Amino acid sequence: NRDTLVAALGLADTGSLPDAAILLRALERWGEDAVERLNGDFAFAAWHSGNRRLILARDFAGQRPLHYHRGRDFFAFASMAKGLHALPEVPYAPDMDFATRFVALLPERGSQTFFKDIAKVEAGHIVTVTTQGINTRRYWNPNVEPLILKRDEDYLEAMRAQMDRAVAARMRRPDQGLATTLSAGLDSSVVTATAARLAGQERDLFAFTSAPRPDYDLPTIRGTIPDERDLAAATAALYPNVRHIVVGAGGNNPLAGLDRNFFVFERPILNLCNQAWLTAILEAAKERGCSVLLTGQMGNMTFSYQGMDLLPRLLSSGRLLRLAGEAANLRRNGTRLGTIAAQTFGPFLPIPVWKAISRLRAPTRDLTAFTAIHPGQLDRIEAAQAEEGVDLSFRPRRDGVSTRLQAIDRVDFGNYNKGVLAGWGIDMRDPTADRELVEFCLRVPADQYLRNGMRRALARRAFADRLPAQLVRETRKGYQAADWHEGLGAAREELRDELARITKADKAGTTLDTAKMNALVENWPTGDWHKPEVFQTYRQALLRGVSAGHFIRKAGQSNE
Repeated sequence: NRDTLVAALGLADTGSLPDAAILLRALERWGEDAVERLNGDFAFAAWHSGNRRLILARDFAGQRPLHYHRGRDFFAFASMAKGLHALPEVPYAPDMDFATRFVALLPERGSQTFFKDIAKVEAGHIVTVTTQGINTRRYWNPNVEPLILKRDEDYLEAMRAQMDRAVAARMRRPDQGLATTLSAGLDSSVVTATAARLAGQERDLFAFTSAPRPDYDLPTIRGTIPDERDLAAATAALYPNVRHIVVGAGGNNPLAGLDRNFFVFERPILNLCNQAWLTAILEAAKERGCSVLLTGQMGNMTFSYQGMDLLPRLLSSGRLLRLAGEAANLRRNGTRLGTIAAQTFGPFLPIPVWKAISRLRAPTRDLTAFTAIHPGQLDRIEAAQAEEGVDLSFRPRRDGVSTRLQAIDRVDFGNYNKGVLAGWGIDMRDPTADRELVEFCLRVPADQYLRNGMRRALARRAFADRLPAQLVRETRKGYQAADWHEGLGAAREELRDELARITKADKAGTTLDTAKMNALVENWPTGDWHKPEVFQTYRQALLRGVSAGHFIRKAGQSNE
C-alpha cells in the first residue's frame, strides 16, 4: 500500500523510493505502531541506536521469514537459519520436538523452529529486544464484526475491487516476466484472469498448469478432477495475452530435490509430490525469464470460502425453512447427505460422539494411518492436541471466522517463499493473502459464501464475467499430481537407500516409525494407487516421513 503510506507521510516522490525507505520513514513517524498501517509481504529489523532497542516484525500471514538466536551475551537475527549458523556460537542441530510436531501434523504455531535454539518471529507479531530482555506481542487482531451492506451487489463490487487492488500491487516489477499458477480451481483462475486484465494486451502473462502425462490412465474418483489442463486452458483462452503452458511432473523423482530443498528451505517439505510439480513450474518459469509467480494459496480461506458454517448458524437461530432449502439445494448440487448432516449438527455434538461417528465414516482417520509417527510418541501427541485444541477429526465449528483464522496460522510460508527466491530467483506472491482482502473477507456474512446450495457463491458470482462458465459451475476439486506414483516407483531403490540412512541417523528413530517405513518399501503395491488406504500410506505417511527423516539426518550432520 505504497500510495497510502506515501500520502500519510507527506512524501512528494512516489516512484523512486524503495519500499524499505518508505518503511523507515513510517517507523520514524509512528514507531512500532507503523506495522498497523502496512499491507504487504514483509519482514524487517529496525535498530534504534539511541535507546538500544531492536524491533523485529513480520507481515500478518508470514510471507517472509525472520529468525533469531538469543545467546548468553549476544542477540543475533537473520532472514534464514543459515545466517545464524554462520556464527560459531549458534548450535547446529535439529529441534526434535518440532520435527515430531511436523510428522504428527500439528500446527506450526509459536516461535519454535526446526533448528535447536533458533526461534522465529511469528506471523503478525513484533519482537522487541532491549537490555531488559525480549518482548513478543501480536499486532494483527482483525476486526471480525459482520460487514452489513445494503445490496448483494455491493459485496460483489467490493470483492472485485479488493481483488483488483491486491493483484495489481503484486504485479510490480514490470520489467521482469510475470507468471501465475493456473489450475481448474477458482483461486488460481481468478488470480490469473485478474492479472491478465490488469496487464493489458501488450504484456505477456505466463500461466503454468501441472497435469499428468497425456496418455496416463486417469482415475475415477468422486468429486475430483485428475487432469486440470482443459479447464485451465478454457480460462487462458479468454485472454489473448496469456501464454498457457502445461507442465508434466508425475514422472519426476520426488526424492531428487531432497538435498536442494534442505539447503534452500531449511525445513522439511510437507508434500513432496506437490513439490515435484511446483519445481517443474519454477524451472519452466525461470527458463522464460519470469521473476514473479502469482498464486492463490489462501483463496479457500478468503474470497472463495465455501460458507458451510451457515448451516449450524441457521439451525441455532431457528431458521429451519431456510436451512431445509439450503440443504436440499446442496444435495442437488452434488454435496453428500452425510457432509450436509455433519456440517449442520456436528458443532452441537459432544466431542466423543462426533469422534465415534467420524471413525464410522472414515475408519482410517487414526494418526498412524496417514503419518509415519513413532507409536511411542502417540500419548505425547494426543496430549498436545488436547492442550492446543487441535482436532484431526475435523469437527465443524459454528464460527467460520475462527476456523479460517486457525487455518491461516497453521502453516508458516516464510521459508518456502524465501527458498524459492533463493533457489530459482522467483518471488512467489499470493494476492489472496493480502491483508485488506483477508480482513474484508472475514467480515462478509456467511450467507454470501453459501447461497442456494452453492458453495463459494461469493467468488462464483463476483468473478463470473472473468471466467469460463463451465469453471464457475464446477464443484469438483483438482487431484494434484494424479500420476505421482510413477516417479516414486521409479525411485524405489533410491527410496530404499534414503531410508537406510534415515534409520541409522541419530534420533530419527525416536520420532519416525522407521520399521513401518522400510516395510512399506519392501511390500510395494502393484496397483490401486488412488485408493485412500494406499494414497494415505505412501503419498502421505511414507513420503512425509522421508521428508522429515532426511531433514533430521542432514540437520544432525549425519551422512550415514
